[in-house]
Amino acid sequence: MSIPTGRKAPDFTLMADNGDPFTLLERSGRRTLLVFYPGDNTPVCTRQLCDYRDGIEAFADLGVDVVGISRDDADSHRRFRERHGLPFILLSDPDMTVAGQYGCRGLIGMKRGVFLIDEGGVVRYAHVEAVAAFRRRREELIAAIEALG
Repeated sequence: MSIPTGRKAPDFTLMADNGDPFTLLERSGRRTLLVFYPGDNTPVCTRQLCDYRDGIEAFADLGVDVVGISRDDADSHRRFRERHGLPFILLSDPDMTVAGQYGCRGLIGMKRGVFLIDEGGVVRYAHVEAVAAFRRRREELIAAIEALG
């Protein structure tokens, strides 16, 4: 089950593609869009993250930092970022512990989900896809974030 909006986001620390630890609690004061996705270099995930890449200015204008999370390791993430020019960090959740906390752990892998965490660490938007082939498009997310004010 996904984390409901209005609740404090579970804190976590995961390794980033640059080898540094990323801790959500340290993001206090910033809006963060957590993007859970099944895997690097897969067709739907690549389209999804490239869509967010192409709209990174719109996210930045709304004061939102995009952060991707999948089971893949840092080397895979680095190659994926470089190949597609992704301007945001990618985190490794190899045992899907964090995915499970956010309701994105499926029977056979990671579910696709997006969560907007506000400056105070509260979930303001949450969506987990029931079907892995579907994804939240950039325009849908931007509209949802704008509606939140």
